[in-house]
Amino acid sequence: MSPSKIFTSAEKLQAQLAGGLIPAVPVPFGNDGRLHGRGHESYLSYISTQPIAGVAVWAHTGRGLMLDDETARIVLQDWRSALPAKVVIAGAGARAASDPRDPTAQTISMAERAIEFGADALLVYPPVWLRDHPSRDKLIVEHHERLSQLGLPIILFYLYEAAGGISYTQSVLDDLLALPQVAGIKMATLDSVITYQDIARHLQKQYPEKLLITGEDRFLCYSLRRGARAALIGLGAVCSDLQAELIRANAEGTSDRFLELSDAVDLLAEALFINPMEGYIKRLLWALVHLGIIPAAAANDPWGPELPPEDFNNIGRVLTALTAEAHFS
Repeated sequence: MSPSKIFTSAEKLQAQLAGGLIPAVPVPFGNDGRLHGRGHESYLSYISTQPIAGVAVWAHTGRGLMLDDETARIVLQDWRSALPAKVVIAGAGARAASDPRDPTAQTISMAERAIEFGADALLVYPPVWLRDHPSRDKLIVEHHERLSQLGLPIILFYLYEAAGGISYTQSVLDDLLALPQVAGIKMATLDSVITYQDIARHLQKQYPEKLLITGEDRFLCYSLRRGARAALIGLGAVCSDLQAELIRANAEGTSDRFLELSDAVDLLAEALFINPMEGYIKRLLWALVHLGIIPAAAANDPWGPELPPEDFNNIGRVLTALTAEAHFS
């Protein structure tokens, strides 16, 4: 693929995602740790009716690095079929750094499977195995350069180290953002507003053509005010219409509605994204149970922590309150 065609693809992706919500979708599992077919089909049907720009599969919310090959194939191909006119973004990364295989080769293999199964773009997991490497900056850039040679548009993923990622230096960010295949960057700093502010400002000044994509579930509303033009978030996997309207209200400058929706979205996020933070995936599935979208038997996360019943009950109370206030249907 020629550089001009790659660049056109990145531009097209930017146009498709700008102003949109991209849920990072979870995978419903049964008690046996296998894909729950009925729950999966029901969830596909639900999301296909929502006002979204697309979905992200194989991301952390969808346990992308943990899925066996067959489950991963089913998940991506089913989402591709369910959303023929929407963007399907696939995570690409490597499993535990202790794996003796070359992590970059693993990442490329995952990306190649994503292309085979119909993905439109790649969300590149941070190469955490390079975090303490003496040549980390050089190797981080080379890692992304090799992925860019596959031809699909790339979304960078800035995940702050406290949340399990890598703090890229400005020099590394500049080198990555200069790649023509890079359509934008997803920011997920969890609790570092300062980091988000600094990188958002840098993009606005130096790379206004690149898409700033928020991954900030716990300060989604503020991150939109600070320049994000799309949202790729696990929070978007439930009550998608509520968050899509929030993004639209921000873009249109309807401040009263934006503030009203901000309170509702924050209430939802504060019920789902709490300690233990890794439990948010099961909490999303529990929310889908409360909404009547998946059966309780499908609300399992084989790799997540045990959660107290009070979390389930609190999610129900929050969803009941939001429904009563007509924030979503």
